[in-house]
Amino acid sequence: MSEIKNTKQAWQNRSETQLDVVCFDYNEGMDISKFSEVYVWDLDKTYLDTKIDSFKGLLSAIFEKSLTKKNVPGSSELIKSMTRYRKKHYNDNNFPLFFVSASPPQMESKIYEKFQLDNISPLMMFYKDNLKNLMPSKFLFLKKQIGYKIQALMQLRVQLGANVKMICFGDDSESDATIYTLFSDICTRRQTTQQLSRLLEKLGVTGAQVDEILRLQTMIEIQDPVDKIYINLATDTDPLYYIKYGRRCMATYDSFQIALDLVQDQRLSLEELGQIITSLKVNYGFTSNMLVKSFEDLIKRRILGLSSYEMILNYLIEQKVLSQTWQCQIQPLREKRVENGKVYELEGIFEPWIRSDIDYLHEY
Repeated sequence: MSEIKNTKQAWQNRSETQLDVVCFDYNEGMDISKFSEVYVWDLDKTYLDTKIDSFKGLLSAIFEKSLTKKNVPGSSELIKSMTRYRKKHYNDNNFPLFFVSASPPQMESKIYEKFQLDNISPLMMFYKDNLKNLMPSKFLFLKKQIGYKIQALMQLRVQLGANVKMICFGDDSESDATIYTLFSDICTRRQTTQQLSRLLEKLGVTGAQVDEILRLQTMIEIQDPVDKIYINLATDTDPLYYIKYGRRCMATYDSFQIALDLVQDQRLSLEELGQIITSLKVNYGFTSNMLVKSFEDLIKRRILGLSSYEMILNYLIEQKVLSQTWQCQIQPLREKRVENGKVYELEGIFEPWIRSDIDYLHEY
């Protein structure tokens, strides 16, 4: 614990804290409200392959060296590909990347060093002041992330532009689908103040956090900033579970599936998709068969539309991931609703893109 105590003053001098939300601002006075689209990333099990949801796992992550921290396969290359794409097509010299992590701020220097090793440059990062819960009597609070993460997202939202779109990345171990979707509800005022307060309290959010979230709500436009939610299936949750949140929330088995959907929504190019394929094969042992299964799964789950399927199919054949004779067992559906290049609906009858009747309190 001596290493933790020695770094306490250093991180406090470089951050701002509100309740248990600790914010490190790396953008050096940049006006982040200018971005029309931003990318919000969870850290553990979404970017880094870590296990901080246990006493032993958190201690291990705290003392682990930057060089030995492992990435979720393809996560760093995915961000670098999006960075190159945004710079080429939108002249964004700074990729609008933000991290919201449940890791303690004492880990910030090592995680930032890891970002530098990966050539990743987030503009801002939020940590949870969680070491006070490192005792058996308070261990339950290590896993209570809803209030912390929603407050962090609200603090970020206050600083962004009125019509911003947020593409959110999480996993199935920390209620990220609930967090991002409820954050969307709060921004659009889908519940009354009384309903929201009751719901947050039932979800284990403290009274102080509820008050702060409601205060921040009064400072933002009535607008839904959440355009897409990607959930990494780190603990093998059935992807069908996420239908309860609407089709905006997309469960993924790997970074390749995220990249395929980003190509469909014109947030990534085929050239960058090729870079991700190469990284998954060379650095993580992915085979062509594994990539084909991921491709077929998105067609089976009616995520990829016909136009995107045909474009990606031809590219995968060109890259020798697929053979010339390969045929999909399921016929892709045509795109029905496309706005600004983003695919929101395919032909047929589906769950709504955004549900207005989500049951946050019961699992099914």
